[in-house]
Amino acid sequence: MVQLVGPLRKELAETLSSCKVLVVGAGGIGCELLKNLVLSGFKNIEVIDLDTIDVSNLNRQFLFQKKHVGKSKSQVAKESALQFCPSANIVAYHDSVMNPDYNVEFFRKFMLVMNALDNRAARNHVNRMCLAADIPLIESGSAGYLGQVSVIKKGLTECYECQPKPTQKTFPGCTIRNTPSEPIHCIVWAKYLFNQLFGEEDADQEVSPDTADPEAAWDRADAAARATASEKDGDIRRVSTKEWARSTGYDPVKVFNKLFNDDINYLLTMDKLWKKRKAPTPLDWHKIEKNEIPKESESTNAGLKDQQLDERGDGAELVWDKDDQPAMDFVTAAANLRMNIFSMNMKSRFDVKSMAGNIIPAIATTNAVIAGLIVLEGLKILSGEIESCRSIFLNKVPNLRKKLLVPCVLDPPSANCYVCASKPEVTVKVNVNKTMVISLQDRIIKERFGMVAPDVQIEDGKGTILISSEEGETEANNNKFLSDFGIRNGTRLQADDFLQDYTLIVNVLHTEELERDVEFEVVGEAPDKAPPPQKKPEDGSITNGNKDSAQPSTSSKAPADDDDLMIVDSDDEGAASSSAAETPSHKRKHSDAETGEASAKRPRTNQTTEEDDDDDIIALD
Repeated sequence: MVQLVGPLRKELAETLSSCKVLVVGAGGIGCELLKNLVLSGFKNIEVIDLDTIDVSNLNRQFLFQKKHVGKSKSQVAKESALQFCPSANIVAYHDSVMNPDYNVEFFRKFMLVMNALDNRAARNHVNRMCLAADIPLIESGSAGYLGQVSVIKKGLTECYECQPKPTQKTFPGCTIRNTPSEPIHCIVWAKYLFNQLFGEEDADQEVSPDTADPEAAWDRADAAARATASEKDGDIRRVSTKEWARSTGYDPVKVFNKLFNDDINYLLTMDKLWKKRKAPTPLDWHKIEKNEIPKESESTNAGLKDQQLDERGDGAELVWDKDDQPAMDFVTAAANLRMNIFSMNMKSRFDVKSMAGNIIPAIATTNAVIAGLIVLEGLKILSGEIESCRSIFLNKVPNLRKKLLVPCVLDPPSANCYVCASKPEVTVKVNVNKTMVISLQDRIIKERFGMVAPDVQIEDGKGTILISSEEGETEANNNKFLSDFGIRNGTRLQADDFLQDYTLIVNVLHTEELERDVEFEVVGEAPDKAPPPQKKPEDGSITNGNKDSAQPSTSSKAPADDDDLMIVDSDDEGAASSSAAETPSHKRKHSDAETGEASAKRPRTNQTTEEDDDDDIIALD
């Protein structure tokens, strides 16, 4: 049996063997962490992970082997870790940590919780559960060669949500549908198309030309004339893409001609769009059949299969998945056809998968370093020395003081935090005459403010229940407007999540002046790229704003797979927009999603994040 030899004093060794710890996540960091824990002397460990093992995990999640593909990560991780220390007591849960079964009482039985998560929603939730249970939490994340570990303790340090995370990069719907200028726009469009043709329809993901594009600025007479012409030339009618495709029996020639010829010709009639940009070139099915394809669309087929350009899609499933080959082939083919139409350099299947599936390379050694730091911080906590804990940042290269690891003093709680403040409160700007209750519930209370099972009542003296977590109780309210319930400028709403033991007061600020298709704004939010606070790390050097400090570049590649982080403020065309935890697209995205930090101290307002759902790359109106 392998043993870790270390100078642990007797009292600490006894604590390790008796205390219960919870590991949330059994991916890249989680595997390393579980191994470290059993070798350090921890005997009572519980691990929870919702995922199953995929072949793409095997290059860095070393507790798994090829024979384990398809099996529960937490269960296999447990079995593998027991080979290091058979006497350990490990309990594995193949489940979501956001399941109501794992309530505050569940968290209270642990002395320490360690996060090795891959999405912002779960991180937010565990943060709140640990605050409610008053249990120390060690947060962690990695992004390529970058990594970060930080300790969270109620009343002593910032919580995970004390600093606002940047919103995910999104694109206007009219850009996606009418005037794509980057490959990512075409990839988003292709994912929309997949959902429209084969998945669950979403009106926000329509792929037909956007006739309401303000840049086109048609007058009524002109629009009527063009509508008549469109019916004659391309039958561009305002019907759902799925309905139209079904009416043709999904005839490939008709579908191709509508998407890549008729719709493009219709866009060309919107001449104002092309005064300052190159006009698209419609594709002709018959010319393609005869191989009469423009030279610029030709490409080599050298390299790995995933690095080759696909010429066609072979099929599709009802739910798009980056690891489903027919679905991936469809999106790659459709995106490349559109890129060709709009005179862009096409992308290989490998590149499309990276962008559409939110993937960046994972570095096994980074995960190993981060997992080791988690245990070291855990030893401080269990020794009663939480004041000596630090936020530690792993650099890609040494900073100016030749340090790869930069420790920083933990920040105190933010007085303005809407999670850990003594009386959490926010102000939300909405148009009460246009915002429905279902949008308040899903877009604002759940998505933006991270509640899982909210109950919302109006502070109107009557305690009117607007939203109930009990199924069916308030469904009749869903499609009514906020104004229908007397909600107006200055109304206060109380939102409670009893699972998280969390209450938030929402002050409603009515406005008629929101930007087009923006459903709400949170008043007082920090800008996406707010100036970073200047703070001295342990060695006395200033890391914040220092290009050599442990922080991700803002030009990092696309988002992370599994346990790796996504740089959400990237201007790179391949970067995804979190949250991971990021969730399907909505008009107002606040994820990404995406939130494990692998940033230096500076990115408190410029966070990096782990992979959110695959759809976090989707852009919206």
